[in-house]
Amino acid sequence: MNEYYSQGNSSWYGVEMISETHQELYNTACQWLTKQPGWAPVITEIGACRHEVRPEREPYEALIRAVAYQQLTAKAGDAILNRLRIAFQTEEARFPQPQQLKDVDSEVLRACGFSARKADTLKGIADGTLTGLVPSREEAIQMGDDELIARLTSLKGIGRWTVEMLLIYTLEHMDIMPLDDFGVVEGLHYLHSPVTRLSKQELAALSRYYAPYRTIVCWYLWRIPQLPDYKVFKAGRVANR
Repeated sequence: MNEYYSQGNSSWYGVEMISETHQELYNTACQWLTKQPGWAPVITEIGACRHEVRPEREPYEALIRAVAYQQLTAKAGDAILNRLRIAFQTEEARFPQPQQLKDVDSEVLRACGFSARKADTLKGIADGTLTGLVPSREEAIQMGDDELIARLTSLKGIGRWTVEMLLIYTLEHMDIMPLDDFGVVEGLHYLHSPVTRLSKQELAALSRYYAPYRTIVCWYLWRIPQLPDYKVFKAGRVANR
């Protein structure tokens, strides 16, 4: 899975802004990364980090969005969310409320493009929000990463990756590396092991190596397919499977 937030042009996706604090961290991380083996040409080709967060979103909305993008391209996820807005006749800057999602017929969600499993997950998120299992943003920022992951993955259909997207984009955590993410794993192989497949233990060790800049590292890893030699790397990976 690659970075799932579209760089869209609608208020439906939020205003794109990078704070001075984040920009300073991005610059520091890039300076460090440039000194690491293999990274200088990556940063030169891709450019400055432009990671954008969406702190205005509540965890409920962030989880619904993450589910929409699970195993899909950003373009497909965008289309599903737009149909969801139309189905509930909400304004562009607003989002269907938890009670609305809980009460709606699952076929309405299916018509938006959600699978039956995802429709059930959406209803579970809505119900969890109403009961308090899904925390408010104010509550979530007081929780540790592992605590929040354990709590939200108790919801049917919500895995670690989905919660990590919430941590990265909504709660603005800058040291998260989702090792269940295809784009992240491919990027790590491109930089560190283009031929030999890395074990889970080796991937975890690499993740620790990149602390405390792991979210920024992921921003670059998600963009490695843009590099001129990526197709050569990809062909080699396929040939060695």
